[in-house]
Amino acid sequence: MTESPVRVRFAPSPTGYLHVGGLRTALYNYLFAKKSSGRFVLRIEDTDRGRYVEGAVQNLIKTLKWAGLDFDEGPGAGGESGPYIQSERTELYRQHAEILLEKKAAYRCFCTPDRLEQMRREQEKQKLTPKYDRTCLRLSEDEIRENLNSGKPFVVRMKVPDDVNVSFNDIIRGDVEFHSRQIDDQVLIKSDGYPTYHLANVVDDHHMRISHVIRGEEWLSSTPKHVLLYRAFGWEMPQFAHLPLLLNPDRSKLSKRQGDVAVEDYQQKGYLKEALINFIALLGWNPGDEREIFSLAELEKEFSLERVNKAGAVFNVEKLNWLNFQHLRSKPDGEVLAMLKEHLAKSGMDPAKFGDDYLLRVITAMRERVSFIKDYTEKSPYFFRAPNEYDPAIIKKRWKPQSAEYLSKLGEQFAKLASPQKQEYEDSLHRTAESLKVGNGELIHPLRLAVSGMGEGPGLFDILVILGKEETIRRIGSAIDRIKPAAA
Repeated sequence: MTESPVRVRFAPSPTGYLHVGGLRTALYNYLFAKKSSGRFVLRIEDTDRGRYVEGAVQNLIKTLKWAGLDFDEGPGAGGESGPYIQSERTELYRQHAEILLEKKAAYRCFCTPDRLEQMRREQEKQKLTPKYDRTCLRLSEDEIRENLNSGKPFVVRMKVPDDVNVSFNDIIRGDVEFHSRQIDDQVLIKSDGYPTYHLANVVDDHHMRISHVIRGEEWLSSTPKHVLLYRAFGWEMPQFAHLPLLLNPDRSKLSKRQGDVAVEDYQQKGYLKEALINFIALLGWNPGDEREIFSLAELEKEFSLERVNKAGAVFNVEKLNWLNFQHLRSKPDGEVLAMLKEHLAKSGMDPAKFGDDYLLRVITAMRERVSFIKDYTEKSPYFFRAPNEYDPAIIKKRWKPQSAEYLSKLGEQFAKLASPQKQEYEDSLHRTAESLKVGNGELIHPLRLAVSGMGEGPGLFDILVILGKEETIRRIGSAIDRIKPAAA
């Protein structure tokens, strides 16, 4: 008997942005498919029309493509199991609901929303788990026919078997068991004719030949309902794997109340897709050793569901920032240059004004100091415009009454240099300090303030080489005119 091919699916609801937890689910499905030479399917579960958000499907697809998670089948990609949007498959669900009704594995429920709400309130008063009380299961055939003939609205409910254990094996959690008394007679078809998640999910997974259902832990309690549906239809079940919850640092469930949860938020903040994918891969999975930095291609080779943990994974932004730094510093100069030029243009600066050679020198100087592309303009704005203000704390600490005089002499010496490189600037500063009979620091610190407006950054002489002699001398003159020693 040959093993069936691996087919997995990511099945989001188009209710707005893509949650980082959703991206992790998509990533693990993608990685499992790649490792197994299988197929990664995108299916849009849009049967909850009340929560549907216009444009959300396009946004989901765009975000997955940005992250590098290309699906093999799905909207726009085609495939033999389409359509891949559930609202286009409603007739299929209705047909399968009829099959369940014929098998007495489901029944019509005519209870009004008011009656159901009253029932729930009574159960809560009695400290009972809210469950449908099966009033409509006891209707006679004549009563059902009369209700249907009169056009009374109804839903179709699953009939959960009495007093049975429902068990299944979860790749991550091992054997899981529920008793049927814990399971409600779930609505399968709503009164508007649309299926609920449970019916549509099972029908689609079967018809799309899904071999492994990899999804978040929040769906674990729904799985026995799905197991019962597979049994009722007489279908072979896929293998299940329920991923651990994503947690805030205080170990509460990750939510927008405590920070960003949309992938788009991290895109807009300048996180690299490589860093975000690397970070999310480690939220619940580990390679079994100390490695932490992975490319998508490396993850495709390394990933296994057996190494996914049961315990919730803490979303640590500091770790994400560190990974962003690591991935940015390892990028080729040309790639960083393209991103920096795009950032400058978005910031209202013309990249052509600086030239590629200049920008590449800035990249070399700042590479070990930036975690984001925006850091180039935020941490070293002086490479892109002369300082129009100077750090008051550095003025107070480093700018002495004689600093203007010393820098004036230094500017005169720099003017004598032909095409100075790092060593020439350094030698010239040393000679000037000797002639003034002062330590090098008496010139170095005010010079850094003059050319950058700041008290820290890459090597001072590297900054001078990048700015060039004329701009350096111009900035020295401007600082002499504008900076006044802090009052003692």
